[in-house]
Amino acid sequence: MRRLKIYILAGAAAILASCSDFLDTIPHDALSPVTTWKTEDDAQKFVVGCYDGWEDGGTLLYMDCASDFGYNNFSWEGYRPLGDGSATPASPGNSFYNFSIIRRCNTFMENIDKIEFADAAVKKDLIAQVRAIRAYRYFVMNFLYGGVPIIDSYNSAQEAQVPRDTEEKVKQYVYDELDALIPDLNEKPAARGRIAQGAALAIKMRSALYWGDLERARKAAKDIMDLDQYALEKGQPESYANLFKVSGQNSKEIILAVQYIASVKTLYTIGQMYNNGDGGWSSIVPTQNLVDEYEMAANGLTKDEAGSGYDPVHPFYGRDPRMAMTIIVPGTEWRGSILNTLDQEIVDKDGKKSDNPNYPTKEDNSSKTSLTWRKYLDPMDQYPNMWQSTACPIVFRYAEVLLTYAETTNELTGPSTEIYDILDEIRERAGMPKVDRMKYATKKTLRELIRRERGVEFAGEGIRRADILRWKDNNGKMVAETVMNQTLTRVVGTIDYAESDPYKRATINANATLEQKKIEDRTFKAHQRYLPIPQENIDKNPKLEQNPGYGK
Repeated sequence: MRRLKIYILAGAAAILASCSDFLDTIPHDALSPVTTWKTEDDAQKFVVGCYDGWEDGGTLLYMDCASDFGYNNFSWEGYRPLGDGSATPASPGNSFYNFSIIRRCNTFMENIDKIEFADAAVKKDLIAQVRAIRAYRYFVMNFLYGGVPIIDSYNSAQEAQVPRDTEEKVKQYVYDELDALIPDLNEKPAARGRIAQGAALAIKMRSALYWGDLERARKAAKDIMDLDQYALEKGQPESYANLFKVSGQNSKEIILAVQYIASVKTLYTIGQMYNNGDGGWSSIVPTQNLVDEYEMAANGLTKDEAGSGYDPVHPFYGRDPRMAMTIIVPGTEWRGSILNTLDQEIVDKDGKKSDNPNYPTKEDNSSKTSLTWRKYLDPMDQYPNMWQSTACPIVFRYAEVLLTYAETTNELTGPSTEIYDILDEIRERAGMPKVDRMKYATKKTLRELIRRERGVEFAGEGIRRADILRWKDNNGKMVAETVMNQTLTRVVGTIDYAESDPYKRATINANATLEQKKIEDRTFKAHQRYLPIPQENIDKNPKLEQNPGYGK
């Protein structure tokens, strides 16, 4: 399948130049679209412009740093304030409050009826794609900020100073748009990266799940299943790992991914993820919290359960195989040698000692957690240039559909054979044992398993923060209020080069002090369910009201 070229070529560049957003920037004059809006080619070019930035691959990779599963070492990159709880209106970290794509979509909708199409179905499909992009952007902002303005077209900056709509109104707008546009979409995408029915249903599914409308989410998940277009990538042991490689970008499991293309538009963020010794920045790294979430491979027990076989001296040994396919842990083979992120000095094969460039506190660019993501980074030679990568971060894949169906069905009607079978399919694909149906026989215990399964299955894919915001504990508190109110720590220890098992080479000092292990203190308060609206946006639109808890 040919790929969607999202890079804005000369014709489309002129289109985008006209799409200044009054809610994001102060324009010097009114919109003046330069496109002629006379031919189908004009419309096709503008749709390409709507896709350019509809979602950002770098954002997806960074987003787990705003959760307990990830860490961003550099505040200026915008995600550390979201992770440590220090975001304020004046210093909000990365801002998701941006109407530029919505403005492009509005411009398209205003002008598309000027063009006659040879095939009315083509026109209908293009309109539906653009409406889906617009609905997705409203969904993202509404979930993160609460109510946002539903904007029209404005002829002046003063006209664009409009108040926020309520969260409920924006939610209903998204729902109504998706319900109306899905029948108009093609059943299958014309190119990889384009939105067709499956992708729009995935937006419907996720938005409903995040907003707690479980029956709607369940129905959308079932509708995707009934399309019979997607399937889990199977074939041990590399099927799961292959999803995140260039070689796996055409997998039937991938419903929609952000497209990056050599010599057209590439993804810089991949270089920021590699560890210092590989020439990277360690900007985006996993945490030990994530490692602790993986069950034991032999018996499916958590590390804290009696009889699990977990050894705190060798915490990476015997875990769910997805751990090794998701995280590069100390002691494993990496690029022809043993990765050491625990010792201040390393010894080469001739016995010569040297400073370890990957020791957590040695360099700014060394991983502060001693861990590096493996997803999208392995193998390193798949990218001729790590700073101009063709990684295509996944937005939606079929495993999410299955786990959403399982979660919503359990919440609505309780455990069932259907749910267990879905979980078994996902677990067995990764090399894990089937679910113990006696142990997870109640809605509560099965909920715990489904949440853990979702956490490890999608680690590093950008959905963890949303999950811990929407999930409640037994006391009705957000899960984020527990898992984000902690001191973030790393393991401390040494590498045993004589050990043949790569997951036993890391020998951890279980008695290390907090001072030795500490990375940072984190806080999370209830009002941080919503992010602060950046002060610069309020300065440009004084009718915007700040979210509670962040001052006026």
